[in-house]
Amino acid sequence: MPDDAAYLLCAEDAAATFLDAAGAAGGASAFCAGAGDVGGDDDDDDDGCCSSVADEEPAASSIAELIGGEAEYSPRPDYPDRLRSRSIDPAARAESVAWILKVQEYYGFLPLTAYLAVNYMDRFLSLHRLPQEDGWAMQLLAVTCLSLAAKMEETLVEGTSSYVFEPGTVGRMELIVLTGLNWRLRSVTPFAFIDFFACKVDPGGRHTRCLIARATQVILAAIHDIEFLDHCPSSMAAAAVLCATGETPSLGSVSPGAAVSWCIGLAEEGISSCYRLMQQQLAIGNVQTRAASISSATASAANLCCSDEVLSSSSFSPRPAKRRKRSPAPAT
Repeated sequence: MPDDAAYLLCAEDAAATFLDAAGAAGGASAFCAGAGDVGGDDDDDDDGCCSSVADEEPAASSIAELIGGEAEYSPRPDYPDRLRSRSIDPAARAESVAWILKVQEYYGFLPLTAYLAVNYMDRFLSLHRLPQEDGWAMQLLAVTCLSLAAKMEETLVEGTSSYVFEPGTVGRMELIVLTGLNWRLRSVTPFAFIDFFACKVDPGGRHTRCLIARATQVILAAIHDIEFLDHCPSSMAAAAVLCATGETPSLGSVSPGAAVSWCIGLAEEGISSCYRLMQQQLAIGNVQTRAASISSATASAANLCCSDEVLSSSSFSPRPAKRRKRSPAPAT
């Protein structure tokens, strides 16, 4: 596989030639704007998947079909090991994932958009080497993958980025990525499954919306960790719904073994392994949250004590307290 900057630059030239021959520099964008992901519509009502028993069999058949084809939209099997061995820089990937999630949150993009961007990035990296100088190629790839994902799923996108690249450069890189992925952007993601799985746990639909929302949070938190690259989207969706169910007091706990019965094609071993990883991740997150809260409270108390000591030791009478306006927190 090519591994130098010349490959990227030459590929950009080839991309530009293709676009000129097609007669439209925005050809890739037009293609993406007309397509959507398999499943993952976050605007559906809770009753949509739970309202009719008659619809359950066709839905189960469709889900089983997605499970059967999900491997086609995953990175190469050796990709996680290449990250672990640092053949591909895991720190650069982590930085790109963090940036994608920050942009998704800032602009209110769908969770699916962020997941697709990371999926495109991982699939491309599993097939092609990027030049490592100064990290610009990885940054360009992250911008490009988020751009493509947004064109797939978002109705309004503002063109801005903390990574600065010329629009023409991003456009050429889009075509390189599209070609590298064989123009297969309709990826199977965990969001294609969580509605159906949540309705299996909560057939009455009372907690479905909360289950889906919490499972979505768990999935987005998981994409930071390269260990989840070993798990298929359906296992991640099932494990995330199990995590969300365990946090809902009015719902009984569900085991990975029971989750296998939700649909043909689910594997207990995959769900169990993914569920354990998510539980560990949630536990670490809770510990970090509590530590941050304690640290903040301790710092506030210390500041208050210091202020009292300064006032009590002063030989001057303190001035009457004045109400001061607080400056708004800087945007992140």
